Amino acid sequence: MAIPSNGSHNSRIIVLDDDTPPQLAEKVLKALDNSNRIRILRFLSNRIASISEIAGALDIPLSSTALHVEILEEAGLVRGEFEPASRGLQKVCSRMYDQIVVDLPVIEEAHERFTEFSMPIGAYIDCQVQPTCGILNDTSIIGMLDDPSSFYEPDHFTAQLLWFHQGYVEYRFPNRIPKNSVPSVIRLSMEVCSEAPLYNLNWPSDITVWINGVELGSWTSPSDFGGEPGRLTPEWWTPRNTQYGLLKFWHVDNTESRVDGINISNVTIDDLNLNAAPFISVRIGVKADATNVGGLNLFGSRFGNYPQDLVLGISYHSATQPVDGKEIVGKEAAEKDVIATGSSGVIFRK
Repeated sequence: MAIPSNGSHNSRIIVLDDDTPPQLAEKVLKALDNSNRIRILRFLSNRIASISEIAGALDIPLSSTALHVEILEEAGLVRGEFEPASRGLQKVCSRMYDQIVVDLPVIEEAHERFTEFSMPIGAYIDCQVQPTCGILNDTSIIGMLDDPSSFYEPDHFTAQLLWFHQGYVEYRFPNRIPKNSVPSVIRLSMEVCSEAPLYNLNWPSDITVWINGVELGSWTSPSDFGGEPGRLTPEWWTPRNTQYGLLKFWHVDNTESRVDGINISNVTIDDLNLNAAPFISVRIGVKADATNVGGLNLFGSRFGNYPQDLVLGISYHSATQPVDGKEIVGKEAAEKDVIATGSSGVIFRK
């Protein structure tokens, strides 16, 4: 398959991938398996030349040059055309491509799939917050500062920064795990930090995450970061206030729960009962009985240092499927890609 380059030199590229006919791929690779043929391709990079000119310039016997050119033509790497010469016709050759890309196939273990959703921080469906607290978008404060009722203002959906001393906000992500699929990993990322009056670089806070009502564990934020502008934070929100947080990753698989690769609990993905509802609830908060009740700031895609909202990703694979009275699990099931088994025993595949 030939594709044009986006470069300034209009390079011509041939890509060998799963869609390439095997015979063509074999011919291309065979054509490249010779140093003289590589030299010929390099010689033709900026010129059109006859076989005799190629042979003379590269000091290759004329008969060998003709054979090399024929192999390159069969692979589609060189085009030869006959033109009138002083004595009959001569073949002139030009190179067809400037780059050859071999796209090696990748086998997806157990047909692992991945789905991901971004949720604006203002799209919470429930909250319970205690001052200090506030909510704002990228142009103004929403409601009033240190007033929990501001979290119920109609404009809260536009929030780009929210904060509170203790309590939680809860979100519902759509559950797009297909039926008869098994989730293997769930990941949640957010920009977050502690919440102190104004800001305080020495202000630990234990920030906890729950998924579907199950507590995953807590991460201790070291600071409420301010004093210097966040990369995305609007100028009107001055550096004397909170400016940015840290990008943190919660991860749950079939063995444990982690934050940035560090174990925080033995909660596994099976404990979250992800297939039970059409949504997946995510609660982020600071517990009243935490060791460090230091609040939290949660940043949207236009505040802080990272251009993202809350991001939830789920990996899943095909469930165990019965075929011909036999259960097929994991990789074998994925390879067969079974849709259904008829009463006659015929297997219908995708």
